Amino acid sequence: MRRILIAIDGSPHSDVTLHLGSQIAELSGGKVSLLTSVFRRVTAEEAGDILERARLYMREQGVEVDVILGQGNPARAILHEARRGNFGLIILGFRAEEELDLRPLGSTVDRVLAHIPCPILIANRERGDLRRILVCDSGVVEPTLFERFTERLWRLVGPEAQVTILHVMSQMSAGPGVRGWQLRAEADELIEAHTPEGELLEHDIEELEEHDVQPRVIVRHGWVVDEIADEARQGDYGLVVIGAHRTEGWRRFLLDDLARQIILQCDRPVLVVK
Repeated sequence: MRRILIAIDGSPHSDVTLHLGSQIAELSGGKVSLLTSVFRRVTAEEAGDILERARLYMREQGVEVDVILGQGNPARAILHEARRGNFGLIILGFRAEEELDLRPLGSTVDRVLAHIPCPILIANRERGDLRRILVCDSGVVEPTLFERFTERLWRLVGPEAQVTILHVMSQMSAGPGVRGWQLRAEADELIEAHTPEGELLEHDIEELEEHDVQPRVIVRHGWVVDEIADEARQGDYGLVVIGAHRTEGWRRFLLDDLARQIILQCDRPVLVVK
């Protein structure tokens, strides 16, 4: 794992961000930098205090960190440091009130998701063991989400991970030529019939077995966001992994909106793998 950037602002949700960051650092062995910025009513002295308290907390968790004092808009500061520092993972918090009323995400999270090419961990709320993972693979792009996840981030979880593969069969996302029975089929039926979705699931299973992980495979039927959020709660996962897609026009808008809605509705950390 390359360097990890943890963005904080001293608000209560930063505590969750720091705790998750310390867990990620322990699992991955990555070098950690903490970032906050001087912006609006936050003075340089106050920002320095935020960083010092965070540094002491991380030291108590056994994690040594560098600190970075940014300037100006938090999103701009995160984008600047992410590009300059060649980070392999960005971790940032998410305000609870935005989650409760399902308003659009604030500009910081939105802009970071839109413009940073590396994986981003959104610290919604802390929930259980990070090695209990729900990976939601849509199969939209190559390489697949699992190929990107195992290539870049496997050290976050390691061989002890308990991974569940989730694919949602939805009329809205189904490709041309998908027959009606496939929208109601279970995972083993799709795999046995060698449907495109079944071949995707089989590929994901093989990818994980190469890392000595025997995954569970679940197919749900319905609206994508609702099914992912419901499975995340019912399965009590500590981490939800989704993909982000570099497409253009209306398709990019639709997929970006799906990612936002998943983050809003999942009451646990969401890792967006680009």
